[in-house]
Amino acid sequence: MMIATKPAKAQYTESEAAEVLGISVEKLRNLVREHILNGEEEGGVLPYASYQPSDLLVLRFLTSSGVSATASY
Repeated sequence: MMIATKPAKAQYTESEAAEVLGISVEKLRNLVREHILNGEEEGGVLPYASYQPSDLLVLRFLTSSGVSATASY
């Protein structure tokens, strides 16, 4: 017996990624700025962001490990 599964998407929009992760778009943006982008010059306005399934895996790890999107280190 085969179980039908929904095929994984190749790319997710910012709002789709936030929905998959169960967080707000703003929290997603904060996670990306604080933990993925290098330096403040990249942390400005993000005109358009798309995410691959591997990106969501990393972001899910950050959200499930209790990392705060507003933590200061």
